[in-house]
Amino acid sequence: MEKLLKILIELRPDVDFRNNEKLIDDGLIDSFDIITLVGEINETFDIEIGAENLLPENFNSVSAMMKLIERIQTDN
Repeated sequence: MEKLLKILIELRPDVDFRNNEKLIDDGLIDSFDIITLVGEINETFDIEIGAENLLPENFNSVSAMMKLIERIQTDN
């Protein structure tokens, strides 16, 4: 989870990622952030987040993102 938090903090240092569970719902990250984030996650975790996983619920919190990453790693 620390690698993911590092990516997020570098992307948006103004957002409290540890305590916010509604990153998209509250407008704290937007579609441009998601595009950048997906690229960084793919590279860092050596996975490929496909279009079918680009759903708001997969990016609304750090825990949701970690679940997505773990699910993709398990499927590969």
